[in-house]
Amino acid sequence: MDMETNTPLNSMLGSICIVLVETTHPGNIGATARALVNMGLSDLRLVRPQMFPSPDAAARAASGEALLSAARVFSSLDDAIADCGLIVGSTARTRSVSWPVMSPSEMAPVVLDSSHQQRAAILFGRESRGLTNKQLDRCQLFVTAPVDVNHASLNLASAVLLLAYELRKTALLRDGSAASNRPTNGKDLLATSGMVEGFIDHFERVLYVAGFLEQPSDKLFRKIRRIFTRRALEEDEVNILRGVLSAIEKRIDGASNNR
Repeated sequence: MDMETNTPLNSMLGSICIVLVETTHPGNIGATARALVNMGLSDLRLVRPQMFPSPDAAARAASGEALLSAARVFSSLDDAIADCGLIVGSTARTRSVSWPVMSPSEMAPVVLDSSHQQRAAILFGRESRGLTNKQLDRCQLFVTAPVDVNHASLNLASAVLLLAYELRKTALLRDGSAASNRPTNGKDLLATSGMVEGFIDHFERVLYVAGFLEQPSDKLFRKIRRIFTRRALEEDEVNILRGVLSAIEKRIDGASNNR
């Protein structure tokens, strides 16, 4: 099926971005661009790459050179995913992740289902260590490839290709019908990562002022934020929660002024 002539397929895959975080070797960025072109994805985002642009990246990109040139570079992960709804973290450290981890084939339909509302992002960490715990905290879902446990290390571009292949395969099996015929209710739009992070920052401030947290960024708060990031929130839900927090803040301020 031709990527350029199949509008539903192009629409599904075009709403998915691949985010490489703190990539060390520029050749892996180029190889990733090539993998994305092969699978019909077109949105590559880079967070603090060690060396980019680079001749090594261009040399490895081959047919993905145009996509590589269009890749956007961000100074922070939050900026890179601010316009995205569903955030998926790629990780090999399943023992250090205390929540369910999907296989690539399980992940693909979930990402495709969400991408018709808001952009979806799949994150890949630095080659030597993957995503940090703080970066994983930005994700609602987690994916790992079921590789041999004795040889679990995948090259970065290979890992991207594996997940991109599952996305394309699932989209082709649907033939565009599932996403293109799905009704979209404007009231049920997924909240972007930027909206969710704004709410979580607001929630943390209120808990600190109320005395529940001893200090900002209390270790307990990582578990608390997980309550709100274990699934994608809708815009209306975030707006309601922000309203609740604002009401609590007013009550706290009023109590302080009456002392």
